[in-house]
Amino acid sequence: MNYADSERIASVLEKIGYKKSSDIEKADLILVNMCSVRQSAVDRVFGIATRFKELKTKNYKLTLRQAQGDGERSRTIKTILTGCVLKKDKIKFKKKFDLISDIKDLPRLPQILNTKYSIFNNQDYLKIKPKYQNKFSAFVPIMTGCNNFCSYCVVPYTRGQEISRPTKELLSEIKNLIRKGFKEIWLLGQNVNSYVSRIDTNMATNFTNDISDICAQISENSRVINFPKLLKMVNEITGNFWIRFTSSHPKDFSDELIDAMANCKKVTEYLNLPVQSGDDEILKKMNRPYTIKKYKEIVRKIRNKIPGISLSTDIIVGFPGETKKHFENSVKLLKEIKYDMAYIAKYSPRAGTIASKLKDDVSIKEKGRRYKILTEILKKTALEKNKQYIGKEVEVLVESRKSDVEGGNYILFGKTRTYKTVKLQTTNCKLQTNLVGQFVKIKILGVLPWGLKGILV
Repeated sequence: MNYADSERIASVLEKIGYKKSSDIEKADLILVNMCSVRQSAVDRVFGIATRFKELKTKNYKLTLRQAQGDGERSRTIKTILTGCVLKKDKIKFKKKFDLISDIKDLPRLPQILNTKYSIFNNQDYLKIKPKYQNKFSAFVPIMTGCNNFCSYCVVPYTRGQEISRPTKELLSEIKNLIRKGFKEIWLLGQNVNSYVSRIDTNMATNFTNDISDICAQISENSRVINFPKLLKMVNEITGNFWIRFTSSHPKDFSDELIDAMANCKKVTEYLNLPVQSGDDEILKKMNRPYTIKKYKEIVRKIRNKIPGISLSTDIIVGFPGETKKHFENSVKLLKEIKYDMAYIAKYSPRAGTIASKLKDDVSIKEKGRRYKILTEILKKTALEKNKQYIGKEVEVLVESRKSDVEGGNYILFGKTRTYKTVKLQTTNCKLQTNLVGQFVKIKILGVLPWGLKGILV
């Protein structure tokens, strides 16, 4: 979501006359789009803000030299903070930035910067056309906000309550992306499972044959479009592309969604399903309303319906009150589920959350120890999973290329449908340049815990 917001910010700035600067020393405007989920991200912004002060001091001296006939160009450096910012953090950052603006106020940015442009007035910021980072993979937010109030998370306080975008608007945006040749569509939301949009009675007549039939069918059977139905509708759009989505909450993971994932050919075999802890008592403290038994049942259903699916998770170690026994349940879960990937975080208090009021009673050293234990388990299971790919031919979307200085060759990097990173080495410079943003067939010859190696078929 942070990337998707940044793409919209870049679009607005470009339309009002700004150009991206590769040198912060020469910038007139520095805008920070902050993620507020972890305290470490907020701390980094404090570090960045200190750098701004140095730049402004340097610019002041430059202006003095100009006044004395130096002839150098002076400029006024403006700094803006936006994104997910708590009220408490806004107070702390007030003296660090010239302006702090809510991401929802992005349409007003031209006015805020005192430009002559007013092209975005009174517009929902999610309707602003993004400046995409590349021409083959697009982030499409389907909703914003969150109603879950997990005890460690600030998103409901920075993003507000859940608001879903109209289905008609989303389908039009995605169809346009596919017409332009995009190969991968990421559907984004703090909790995509809870997406809901009211039926537009004219929806079926507003689209061409590829999705008009399914629109009509859904309109007959339901008054609302939920996330599984949205997946089906996007899947019916004509074109050769993949559908991915994040993030999902286990409490809302229905059988209908599992069936939609299994039956929609364009939905890739990859899922991030955050568990956060392997212990029911800790889950309750986290305000995660499901049990480990329920979570494992969801995983069982998913793997039965979608054999070979790649499963990742998010997990926190050292949450307040997490004893060694609680932690052992997380160890047990990782060994049992055998994830392809896990994003493991060491708990740190986040001001403004319910959990921040609890005693942070697990030492930094112990958090590090637990982090290392889970990482080692993950490393072994991920390698086991990846070994199953050896000798197989898989479809890969090539994302980037890098030069291999020592070997004089070029290396391509891409992702499989199961979101595995693949490394492909080639000596053909022209060929590998043309492959970026394309689907290719790769034969896997070697594996590592965090990726695969292969050759073009």
